[in-house]
Amino acid sequence: MDNFQHFPSDTRVWIYQSSKPFSKEVVPQLKEIVERFAQNWVSHNNQLRAHGDVLHERFILLAVDESRAGASGCSIDKSVHFLKQVEKELGIDLFDRMTFAWKEGEEVKTASQADFSNLFQEGKINSETLVFDNLVKTKGELEEKWLKPLNQSWHRRFV
Repeated sequence: MDNFQHFPSDTRVWIYQSSKPFSKEVVPQLKEIVERFAQNWVSHNNQLRAHGDVLHERFILLAVDESRAGASGCSIDKSVHFLKQVEKELGIDLFDRMTFAWKEGEEVKTASQADFSNLFQEGKINSETLVFDNLVKTKGELEEKWLKPLNQSWHRRFV
């Protein structure tokens, strides 16, 4: 598989956040499964130049360099089906977009939108807290805007 650092900055990315951290024992096997999916991912019988990874023991990353072949609706459906299987096998939720993730030191924490708002009101997080914006669309945005202060993120409207 191509090294992700060699993918162009306009590579399309999808980030799926787990409802709970992956155990250290599960991460190597999960990385292998995600990488294998990416290596075999096709769109209309065209092999996609794709990458898959597990980040911070909490996120699954899928990426496609669309300069060769774009991800079609069918291929995206295949990725969702694959991730639904991962969810079932690990007993996690990868599709809850209203669970927010942030960094506290080197640790990634998550909370529901309501709990996140309460943490803000209690002063346990603030406008400078680094939050993960899983809505980034490209590798360039992933590298530059995935982790940003709360006051620069869409999350701010929920506190």
